Amino acid sequence: MNRILLLNGPNLNLLGKREVDVYGQFTLNDIETEVNKVAKEKGFEVDCVQSNHEGVLIDEIQVAVGKYAGIIFNPAAYTHTSVALLDAIRSVDVPIIEVHISNIHKRETFRQKSITASACVGQIVGLGLAGYRLAFLALVEEIIPYHNH
Repeated sequence: MNRILLLNGPNLNLLGKREVDVYGQFTLNDIETEVNKVAKEKGFEVDCVQSNHEGVLIDEIQVAVGKYAGIIFNPAAYTHTSVALLDAIRSVDVPIIEVHISNIHKRETFRQKSITASACVGQIVGLGLAGYRLAFLALVEEIIPYHNH
C-alpha cells in the first residue's frame, strides 16, 4: 500500500492570507504540491483533505485502515481541544505524524499543549512547509517499513 493521507484541519485553507507572521506566505496548495512532489519521487500517492469540521477529520481517520500506509496530520486548533480526534487516532492502526507549521511550544499557553500528540508516532513543529516534507520522509523511510513487521 503506497498511499498517504495528508490531513489538514481548520483554517489551514487560509494559509498565505492569515497571520503571515506566524504561518508564512505559503498556501495549502503549496504544501500539497510539495508533499505530492516528494511522494512521486518515493513511489507514493497522496490524498489531500482539509476540513474546518472536526467530524470530517474524524471520519477520514476512521476510514484510513487498509486505505493508507500512514497519515500526516495537522489538526490545527483542534490540537488543543479535541478529545474526539485523540480517540479517533487511538482507534486506528495507522501511523500518524502530527505536524504544526509554527512552534506551538513557543506560542500562547493554551496552544502549547497537544491533546492529540500522545496518540501519534511523532510530532514535528515550527519548521513550516519543511515540516510536512520531513513528516512524509519519516513515514515512508522509517516508520511504515517497521510498522507492518
